Amino acid sequence: MKFTQLPVAAAIAYTLYPQISYAEQITETEANVEKIEIVGIRQNRISEGATGLALEIDETPQSISVISAEQLKNYSAFNVNDALRLAPGINVEEWETNRTNYTSRGFEIKNTQIDGVGLPNDWGIVTGAMEAYGYEKIEVIRGANGLLTGVGNASGTLNYVRKRPKNENGGEIGVSVGSWDFKRLQADYSLLLTESGSWAARFVAAAEDKESYLDGLENNREFFSAVVDGQLTDNSTVTIGYSYQDADTDGNTWGGLVYNYTDGTQAKWDESDTTTQEWTMWDTINTSAFVEYNYVFSNAWQLQASYNFRGFEEQDKLFYASGSIDKDTNLGLSGWPGRYDSEVDADLFEIKAFGAFELFGKEHQASFGVSHAKSDDVMYQHPFDFANTPAYGPTPAFPYDLDAIPEPDWLTPVLYSDIEQKLTRYFGSAQLNITDKLFTVVGFNAIEFERSGMNAGASIDNDESETSPYIGFTYKLNDDLNLYASYSDIYQPQEQADYNGQYLAPTKGTNFETGVKASWFDDALMTTFAYFTAEQDNFAQYAGLTEDGIYYYEGVSIESEGYEFEVTGKITDAMNIVASYTHIDVTDENGDDTNKWAPRDVVGVTVDYALTDAVVVGLNGRWQSKIESTDYNVKQGSYALLNAFARWNINDQVAVQANVNNITDEQYINSLQTVGYYGAPTNGSLTLTYKF
Repeated sequence: MKFTQLPVAAAIAYTLYPQISYAEQITETEANVEKIEIVGIRQNRISEGATGLALEIDETPQSISVISAEQLKNYSAFNVNDALRLAPGINVEEWETNRTNYTSRGFEIKNTQIDGVGLPNDWGIVTGAMEAYGYEKIEVIRGANGLLTGVGNASGTLNYVRKRPKNENGGEIGVSVGSWDFKRLQADYSLLLTESGSWAARFVAAAEDKESYLDGLENNREFFSAVVDGQLTDNSTVTIGYSYQDADTDGNTWGGLVYNYTDGTQAKWDESDTTTQEWTMWDTINTSAFVEYNYVFSNAWQLQASYNFRGFEEQDKLFYASGSIDKDTNLGLSGWPGRYDSEVDADLFEIKAFGAFELFGKEHQASFGVSHAKSDDVMYQHPFDFANTPAYGPTPAFPYDLDAIPEPDWLTPVLYSDIEQKLTRYFGSAQLNITDKLFTVVGFNAIEFERSGMNAGASIDNDESETSPYIGFTYKLNDDLNLYASYSDIYQPQEQADYNGQYLAPTKGTNFETGVKASWFDDALMTTFAYFTAEQDNFAQYAGLTEDGIYYYEGVSIESEGYEFEVTGKITDAMNIVASYTHIDVTDENGDDTNKWAPRDVVGVTVDYALTDAVVVGLNGRWQSKIESTDYNVKQGSYALLNAFARWNINDQVAVQANVNNITDEQYINSLQTVGYYGAPTNGSLTLTYKF
């Protein structure tokens, strides 16, 4: 099929979602459609790929996994942390009750996309439990991916795909209850606004309240999103969206447990033990909004202009306990309180054009554009009287009571940091068909990065520019077997500061990946094997504390090498499977093992089976090898976690589902990247869903 024969309907669908597959949404009989039909766009909406081009997953020269809506439902993955625990090759480093890092291939994932639009995430840290019900699915693109996000590191990119309007009226309401007084209400409804379907809307809402196995911890979260799309003219469409999340946490931790005895041995505590106090809190508000305008020219080339806004507000009262503990007295910890108010506003404008063209008798496709992002990050700190604050200094014997240490008398807040960042990006990519079996993906990403302001009393003035190439090849051995290889540069501005409070220069390096992707049983099952290497220079590594007790970092050279194997799809009509194995080696410039907090071997298996037309059961398992923290001298042996679900579809409208997590009641430290706390023991939930 020639790209030039594609109807405008398919072309604009690609415009709205640049990773769309042509093959899955167009037939020859539709080839003469001359105007946009947004109902067709909704019907065939897909999002997959890593290059911004119309490539299937098995054609893309990079490792890609998808967490589907069905998986999210099966395992009651209501927040992003739980969702990403289902992803092959991803580690969820929940080192505080309110802050999490996601890692892959031994490094933090710092690149985030929403509907394919790159939104770099400072530090890679996610604050608070982010609602997952507003997303249709989550795509995990492993390896460097600067073509789409504007910056690239060796770990990967997370692409969150929003729920958007459908072509019919209908939705669902769900009610859940579970362990530790867990209560949740959620609703999802799609509505046609016009009789023709030219305009439609979708509304998603969720409210959740729960306590915890950790002493004193309570969480509640409210979420709402709305998306409206419609057809403006025969050649243009528009989509407008808004989301809001308010998450409040009481009794949260700042840092994790202390596992060090003064004699050098490792302590073991109850799973419920925590260093927090009852006056601690961590409240966050996340707001996002977007507008997309899409226009199709008569030659089937398309233009897309978009604006994305992200707002973040944070208020917290925190208590940090550190040190080493005497075995006889359980004394030795020292406390440090903190209170901060933060606000971040980020704006991103992007315009791009893409389409198909002919050259040397073959059909190709290309995409190019420009984007500009600006963010303002302001933080205020509330001082306190060091001499008259019991929360500063030695704590009672651990584990101490939740009311053992009174809240400080906070003083008038002062400015702690005020940082402005600008990122301008020029990008382009093309798929060039060399032969009927071989094609290449080439691209470039040129950025200009500016950062200025003040951080912890230090003046900041950074100005960086970088141009990074991308090249990949895919060779189709036959209809079911593809060989691929890709190369890309690594460039990532860093948020870690040196001893003098200055941000470290960006880390730079190279990323290489090669592998084979195969389809089985008429494309019902796909297997992927990938080998990868990544080299990074000036990578931020913890180096110690300043005289003021502030963490500082130094740049080091690090190399990651490993391989991955993944199986995903249907074994039979009744059985689905996602299975993966990841092995990595991470070494420093001297060839010694580093980043030992990252497990060298991880195995994941998710299987669901339809016992009958009405009853579905499933099992999710994850095993990881031993890890350790060299900075804190803490070790965690290998362990496995098992989760299960069973769902009874009582009729077409009503379903009831039971979930059990950590079936074997494994005790484990959930992160050693920055030492965390024990993971949740055996727990469960029950969900009733009504569709209408």
